[in-house]
Amino acid sequence: MQTAEIHRRWLDFFEKRGHTVVPSASLVSDDPSLMFTVAGMVPFVPYLSGLVPAPYPRATSVQKCIRTNDIEEVGRTPRHGTFFQMCGNFSFGDYFKEDAIRFAWELLTTSEADGGLGFDPADLWVTVYEEDEEAIALWKQHSTLPDERIQRLGKDTNYWSTGQPGPAGPCSEIFYDLGPEYGVDGGPATDDDRYVEIWNLVFMQYQVADVRSKTEFTILGELPNKNIDTGMGLERVAFIKQGVQNMYEIDQVRPVLDRAAELSGKRYGADHTDDVRLRIIADHVRSGLMLIADGVTPSNEGRGYILRRLLRRVILSMRLLGVEGASFAELFPVSRDAMRDAYPAVAEGFDFISRVAYAEEKTFLRTLASGIQILDTAVERARDGAAAVPGDTAFLLHDTHGFPIELTLEIAEEAGVGVDEGVFSALMQEQRDRAKADAKAKKGQRADLSVYKELRGLGETRFTGYDELSHESRVLGIVVDGAPVAEAGEGQIAELVLAETSLWAESGGQDADQGVILGDGFEAEVLDVQKPVPGLIVHTVRVTVGRVGIDARAETRVDADYRRGAAQAHSGTHIVHAALREVLGAGAHQAGSYNKAGYLRLDFTHTDALSAATKSEIEEISNLAIRADHEVVTREMPLDEAKSLGAMALFGEKYGDRVRVVDIGGPWSRELCAGTHVSSSAEVGMISLISESSVGSTNRRVESLVGMEAFRNFAAERAIVQQLTSGLKVPRAELVTRVQDLGAQLKAAEKKVAALEAEKLGQRVPELLAGAETLGGSRVVLGSLGRVGSADDIRGLALQLRDRLGSEPGVVVLAGAVPAGEGTEKPVVIAATTARARETGVKAGDLAKLGARVLGGGGGGKPDLAQGGGADVAKIDEALAEIRRDLAG
Repeated sequence: MQTAEIHRRWLDFFEKRGHTVVPSASLVSDDPSLMFTVAGMVPFVPYLSGLVPAPYPRATSVQKCIRTNDIEEVGRTPRHGTFFQMCGNFSFGDYFKEDAIRFAWELLTTSEADGGLGFDPADLWVTVYEEDEEAIALWKQHSTLPDERIQRLGKDTNYWSTGQPGPAGPCSEIFYDLGPEYGVDGGPATDDDRYVEIWNLVFMQYQVADVRSKTEFTILGELPNKNIDTGMGLERVAFIKQGVQNMYEIDQVRPVLDRAAELSGKRYGADHTDDVRLRIIADHVRSGLMLIADGVTPSNEGRGYILRRLLRRVILSMRLLGVEGASFAELFPVSRDAMRDAYPAVAEGFDFISRVAYAEEKTFLRTLASGIQILDTAVERARDGAAAVPGDTAFLLHDTHGFPIELTLEIAEEAGVGVDEGVFSALMQEQRDRAKADAKAKKGQRADLSVYKELRGLGETRFTGYDELSHESRVLGIVVDGAPVAEAGEGQIAELVLAETSLWAESGGQDADQGVILGDGFEAEVLDVQKPVPGLIVHTVRVTVGRVGIDARAETRVDADYRRGAAQAHSGTHIVHAALREVLGAGAHQAGSYNKAGYLRLDFTHTDALSAATKSEIEEISNLAIRADHEVVTREMPLDEAKSLGAMALFGEKYGDRVRVVDIGGPWSRELCAGTHVSSSAEVGMISLISESSVGSTNRRVESLVGMEAFRNFAAERAIVQQLTSGLKVPRAELVTRVQDLGAQLKAAEKKVAALEAEKLGQRVPELLAGAETLGGSRVVLGSLGRVGSADDIRGLALQLRDRLGSEPGVVVLAGAVPAGEGTEKPVVIAATTARARETGVKAGDLAKLGARVLGGGGGGKPDLAQGGGADVAKIDEALAEIRRDLAG
């Protein structure tokens, strides 16, 4: 049975039993404490916790998930994958244990011909919480399981909670028995790999507090509305139903594995180490494909870093299999074809996906080459007498260049040297400890949203600001310092929740409105407007006059000038986006935005920097669209209808069944957008591109001033031009040429000064040679040069002196203070050695490092010439004295 067919059967089964089919949420989680959607229940947490009223009594989904906390286990076990799909059915105060158990047994054991999954009941086991007599009785009632295949287990395995005060309850897990050839008898209680967990039924039954550990907490009582949260692992069921050994061999993953094997000339199953690498490739290519499809692009932090790590592990695994060149163009299309039946978006967006993946591969192959150079140097030093490649070098390669330790070990072994794995392991453990401490700190900082639960239960806040700038409402709730209060007084910062509001809450890239809230006996300045939970708008205010209490009349008033500017900027963002696509092609689409009155920022998918001509063209098209005075039309319609009209869904946005579509110039710019806009493009006024930069290997960013801010910027630049033309006494048309001439004159003067300084330094050669002394068998020239124009000047003098020392063992060490910018200086030390000196064991790199250590910095280089630096110019004489002592032995 194909994976997509299991997917289809799951949704069909539960839809027929009254469940609303909910499409998979993005892999990018809405939960600010999570980078990714890590479990099938994540999109439903607000409903399961009661924070937001559920829009349906029961639901079902097949949710895309990413989990990388055990990435090192991928490929080594049958069931560890970074991307996986979780089939879930959920009840929000509707059915409970009996139906959850009945549904699970029915779907699993109904024959394939009748729409079920066709499991033999003789192969199934279940576990229950040891004190959950109700669940045990229900399993006996609704299944054919004998008593010995219903096992009681403790809280450590069969009791669910978040680890925080809140909902909790027993769970029941369903296992498949792979057979005696896979392990010992005894069922899941043996904790043997023979028994594969395929489905977990969580019964959210109790409210817990005083949580001391996973198994130690206080049960306060039963929840007023009991919920069901179940999850069946799609990949686990697929590998069982397809009769293969593990999740890497199922139909959605195996084709990539086979293509990697073909490219490398390896045979899957012939060698365990190669098999692990092939599984890593197959898993990570699929994960990369799905992450990029959901808008994630490689970067050095957050989600982008996880994606980058996955892609680089593919490249390194291919290298370890003997494939050193690019391979993504062979692997990603195979993964696309394997996943397109279940997720058509990967085929529809493959142009973007492939450009992102291939660009990252190209970049990393260059990085890999530089890392190989570092490792080659370390290997050469190890051959010269060091015990092994240092552990800190291996860690640097792992942490900065993405080298797995296996690659470092393999290259070192081929060269006949070892690697200090002890130091490497210690540094890795330090990094893990820091990561755990950081995660713990972030967990402790997680916002407590429970204060909004009761307020959200009063209903959704209605936004009226599309049609009006002021609206009279009433105060539903007040929060001060995270706690609900009855009133807030003058000078206090408070959060106000109203029944309706005309103030825009920050979302969709548009900053929050500015304005005031007025009522009987109080006035409040609006500091911020946010949506801490879906459907609830919260106004952060400073009470400036009087006191505001619950149920008070409250009128929201938007600052009209600010709103006008924000609408100009938001419509301007759409215009710039359309202009970008017109100039760069359909592959350039939005990857994030931010706009506020007078300013817009737009990130878009593109790999290369924009030329000055391209930026000018985009700016001109944008302003021509403004001059054309296009009508801005906003319509509400079903999401499917909007997509059929070609409306663009933008990265990072979540859409409901009904959406707002904003047209500027008809289909020229047609986007799904809930923000506020001008009524015609001419109202935007003016767009001035002020910046274009990189925000990752596959994304660029443009920034623009809008409206009056754009005009003021042009006026300021005009004033600068007028000052320059007046001061230089040239007409504006000749200004650029005149400035270029002055720059050339300055450069020539600087070159002449540098030549004079070098000549002056060269005149010190006789003096320095006359002061040479014999130390440790070498003739040594040590000199403090004072202030010098550059490190290159010191290096040039050192090489002159070394040449003058001839064929005898000779060492030159010079130090001086060079400009460091903004009127500061930094010390530089240069060491040079003759061939005869190096034969006696004297190395320039060691001397430079020694001097730099005294100077408070670092250094190094080759045995014949090296440079060091530091921060303390006053210690130059001390550094030279230390080098003298070292040479003297």
